Amino acid sequence: MDYVIIFALLLLLEVVYFKVADRFNIIDKPNQRSSHKSITLRGGGVVFLFGAWLYAAIFGFEYGWFLLGLTLIAGISFVDDIHSVPNRYRIVVHFVAMLLMFYQWGILTTQMWLWILLAWVVCTGIINAYNFMDGINGITGGYSLAVLAPLALLNYHLAFVDQNLIYVAMLSLVVFCFFNFRTKAKCFAGDVGAIGIAYIVLFVLGSLVVQSGELWYLVFLVVYGVDSVLTIVHRLLLRENIFKAHRKHAYQLMVNELGVPHTVVAGLYALLQLAISLGAIYLPVSKWLYFWAVLLLLCVAYLLFMRRYYHLHEQYLVSRE
Repeated sequence: MDYVIIFALLLLLEVVYFKVADRFNIIDKPNQRSSHKSITLRGGGVVFLFGAWLYAAIFGFEYGWFLLGLTLIAGISFVDDIHSVPNRYRIVVHFVAMLLMFYQWGILTTQMWLWILLAWVVCTGIINAYNFMDGINGITGGYSLAVLAPLALLNYHLAFVDQNLIYVAMLSLVVFCFFNFRTKAKCFAGDVGAIGIAYIVLFVLGSLVVQSGELWYLVFLVVYGVDSVLTIVHRLLLRENIFKAHRKHAYQLMVNELGVPHTVVAGLYALLQLAISLGAIYLPVSKWLYFWAVLLLLCVAYLLFMRRYYHLHEQYLVSRE
């Protein structure tokens, strides 16, 4: 019954937010780098923050520091969705939010400084990857469900976080997907959604890594990881500013140059990640061998795809000149 109540409240809060966004013109206007063609409400991913608050209100404030960090990082992202926030302010808030997460994990000690530095680099990269990958309908919601579902399966046996936290996060994703995972989206996640759900996913996955000491669990994010990292490398080779918006991700080429529907591409990414994660859990093979094999195969697939289709993007760039 708690989950039914939470789902109903999340649905109501999302609809109320739509009214507020419409009233205050919180919208996303398409531009030359966009993969959509119509004006759409922005910030629908605030429902992920609503879900975390409802979880704490109903099941208890077991993860108070995490909740504070999520509120800070999602809050500054929401403000940035409405009006551009200077990078220096966002960097400070992100840094504080990371420290709060590390404190919740119990690793914020002087003896752990090397691990803290490594965790900060990895976590910052994952959050930015989530934000960069949020470019088509359904991809953020569908992919996040594909990450959290296997984590929920593992958590049932390993109990590295409160299972209710994962379930509530998944309910908030279902609500968001109802409005976003469609041909014509009612809303986009916005920075508040992409960064907010990235922070939640990071906390759950990081809790597993900290408790088990096994870094191979990062395979649960390998699809996003390969697309993000290799796209950055590609842009660096082209001497582009990697902080500027672009249309060079593999999923963007599929949608923009090949004309594959948003929902099909988003579903492909989600199902691929789900299959990889379930394979990591259930296949009787060395986990590290599996990790490196999957990483290699995805890298090869990305390179072959770009070699075959990237010229279409170059033709698009020439047509704009």
